[in-house]
Amino acid sequence: MARPKKTDAPDLTEAHELTAGLIDRLTCRTDIKAQAFLRDSKAPGLRVRVTNTGAKSFVFEAKLNRQTIRRTIGDVRAWTIDAARAEANRLRVTLDAGGDPREIEREQDAAKAAIIAANAAQLTRQTQQAAAQALTVGEAWQTYIEARKPRWGELHLADHLRLSAAGGVPRKHGDGLTIPGPLHSLMAIRLIDLSASDVTAWAEREALTRPTPTRLSWRLLRAFLTWCSEKPEYAPLVTGNPAKNRDTREALGKPGAKRDALQREQLPAWFAAVQQIGNPAIAAYLQAMLLTGARPGELLALRWEDVNMAWRGLTIHDKVEGQRVIPLTRYVHHLIAGLPKRGEWVFAGAGDGALTRPAKNLTNACTVAGVDHVSLHGLRRSFKSLTEWLEIPAGVVAQLMGHKPSATAEKHYTVRPLDLLRVHHEKIEAWILEQACVTFDATAAPGSLRVVIG
Repeated sequence: MARPKKTDAPDLTEAHELTAGLIDRLTCRTDIKAQAFLRDSKAPGLRVRVTNTGAKSFVFEAKLNRQTIRRTIGDVRAWTIDAARAEANRLRVTLDAGGDPREIEREQDAAKAAIIAANAAQLTRQTQQAAAQALTVGEAWQTYIEARKPRWGELHLADHLRLSAAGGVPRKHGDGLTIPGPLHSLMAIRLIDLSASDVTAWAEREALTRPTPTRLSWRLLRAFLTWCSEKPEYAPLVTGNPAKNRDTREALGKPGAKRDALQREQLPAWFAAVQQIGNPAIAAYLQAMLLTGARPGELLALRWEDVNMAWRGLTIHDKVEGQRVIPLTRYVHHLIAGLPKRGEWVFAGAGDGALTRPAKNLTNACTVAGVDHVSLHGLRRSFKSLTEWLEIPAGVVAQLMGHKPSATAEKHYTVRPLDLLRVHHEKIEAWILEQACVTFDATAAPGSLRVVIG
């Protein structure tokens, strides 16, 4: 038999001592099969695989449980023949020891993946910890507002935004720019750095110029820090509640009891001054405040859908119980029916929005009437005070104003329907109008109000 030439393709039916030239001459006929193998005579199980595209690689092939297993070692351009033989021998030893190279490789890959995942998780934790360490009070405050505002009323939300605002924007009423809210100076502090001494120093500073807004700000801050302490992502940054400390409480002091209220003898002059206000929505709002005892924000939030003209009831969105229904008394009915419907709000302001708190209009009316200043909440206080002149059950007044029942019998055993409330409420309204020397034609169609000042 003639010896094959060194330029001939190797005989794949025989094992050969692998050389670079032999591997270089290895080919695979595309018309026969997709790949071919050249066996090495020095390392059992070592093969050179060639595909019909010309790609060549070292592979290990052996029998395991009567099944052929094959593992790729690497490209012939990257591996030397000696290195490929060493790897093939290692795989052979593993196989002879009862191990499956495939399973071992999978376990190694899984171990590497676990290490990579653990390192990635550690890096993520470190990144999150670094971000948490840098988190400011202002950033957490914004997250707090977004999380809680579905459960808040509009005025409560507005307080959080107003008291933490940076200021520096044109005022809606009057000239100049707004000033920063009391809480704004705390917003830039890192949450982890906020301490009780910081809060106390803040309270001492702010209470000098605006004690009432600062006390409200302090209450909001306490609630915010309590929320932070209950959240896993913020709890490590808040030790206790820095806002709950005696020094801060003493720095703010106790608010004095408000005493502003209209007296019975002041009613004629006050009603006359209010009814001279050029804006009918403001005039109606201020009178309705006195005659219903509602909270200022409750009437501002009144929508037309909350007014039941047929059954003469007002659905008040209550901050305590969620909502309460009070009678739509005759005079208030006339006031509301006489207002133009310019959108969803009963007491509409400019554009499509609700009326803003007309505190300045009330102050001017009190000045014209010659009475001491009465705040918007003072009108609510006036309603309660004026009912003392009448024999009205205390529970009726509390129910109309949205106060919680103060006695067990009142809370659990007294149920007043709207019509029973109306009997007492109409009596209160009639007496106040009588003291104010205001008469009107109760039989006239709502909206065609005719008021006579006696």
